[in-house]
Amino acid sequence: VIAIKDVICYKDHVVTAASAILKNFTSLYTATALQYLLDEDAIIIGRCNCDEFAMGSSNENSAYGAVKNAADETRVPGGSSGGSAVAVQANMCMLSLGTDTGGSVRQPADFCGIIGLKPGYGSISRYGLIAYASSFDQIGIFGKNTDDVRLLWEIMSQPDERDSTMHQRTRVKRNETVEKKKYKLATFSQAIQHKGLDKEIANTFITTINSLKANDFITDELALELFDYIVPAYYVLTTAEASSNLSRYDGIRYGYNAGEETDLEHFYCKNRSEGFGLEVKRRIMLGTFVLSTGYYDAYFAKAQQIRRLLVDKMEKIFDEYDAIIMPVSPSTAFKLGEKNDPVTTYLADIYTVLANLCGLSAIAIPLFSHSNNMPFGLQVMAKSGDEVTLLEISEMLMQQSITAEVA
Repeated sequence: VIAIKDVICYKDHVVTAASAILKNFTSLYTATALQYLLDEDAIIIGRCNCDEFAMGSSNENSAYGAVKNAADETRVPGGSSGGSAVAVQANMCMLSLGTDTGGSVRQPADFCGIIGLKPGYGSISRYGLIAYASSFDQIGIFGKNTDDVRLLWEIMSQPDERDSTMHQRTRVKRNETVEKKKYKLATFSQAIQHKGLDKEIANTFITTINSLKANDFITDELALELFDYIVPAYYVLTTAEASSNLSRYDGIRYGYNAGEETDLEHFYCKNRSEGFGLEVKRRIMLGTFVLSTGYYDAYFAKAQQIRRLLVDKMEKIFDEYDAIIMPVSPSTAFKLGEKNDPVTTYLADIYTVLANLCGLSAIAIPLFSHSNNMPFGLQVMAKSGDEVTLLEISEMLMQQSITAEVA
């Protein structure tokens, strides 16, 4: 029994991207990843609210209202896939599909105390996924155990001729002796020492690293000099892509139509001003700015260069290490309405956007409970296409956590 985020197309069903500009729009076709699940007799129970066009980290930016965290209804569930996360958290379904452009599966999973998998870029077809930033977007999976999550990933990661960005890979079989293997893990000193990281989360993360070392795992702390450039580069590039992708919503062919046709420019302006929410308009304008004449080289080109340097750095790290471990978010789920400053909200993505910039596989696993009674976990990243290793390490970490609790 599976729920889907309201950005994944399902033929003859409404899909709105949680936006007034697509209110009551009915999809004409089914996303490939979803079709693969339907072919295996999956039951699609419904679609879930999200941040409008997947732009947000709290699920408060929706034309249909905010989603609330099932563990504490005064708090956010995370975003943008907050509805999909809460559906699993509250046992409304067994699994759900979200999308992850910069952490929109992993951060809600962390806030809701469940598993959230972002497969590597090109692992799952994006055909039928309403685009936010095409070189970042990836369909992801929410669940409560790694076997269920693995099953959905295996079903959905089949080839699709309609998505030219998909990698053609030979399937890797599961390592049945995962508990006997000692993985080589890395983390970043800038991630642990970041001033925005909650002290309790930081201490728990350090304790976890020490525990792994005590169990003969190689866990090295590395320096990532470009760490402070990750979030700015991400928002320059994603908003630029959003500006281009969302230009198709003009009210002429489909979507919201204000009904005032005095002239074409006024018609476009009226439709888009009334149809899009505040956060979407903010990102469209930012993206248009960084692509404009005189600013393209200063912002967009520089961000692409940083992205290339980060990709090269990650490739070198994965030549030596099996995975990278980091926190998922600087804090546990915050209060509804608490973060009104967009810059503060954007900076909260500091631990998740790296995987999207570099196309890595990444997962958030629920391991801990904060003194404020909210859950939080750990993020594991592996190279793109190595989801098997990612899931095996996650299972090992979760088993170790359970064993420690019992002891």
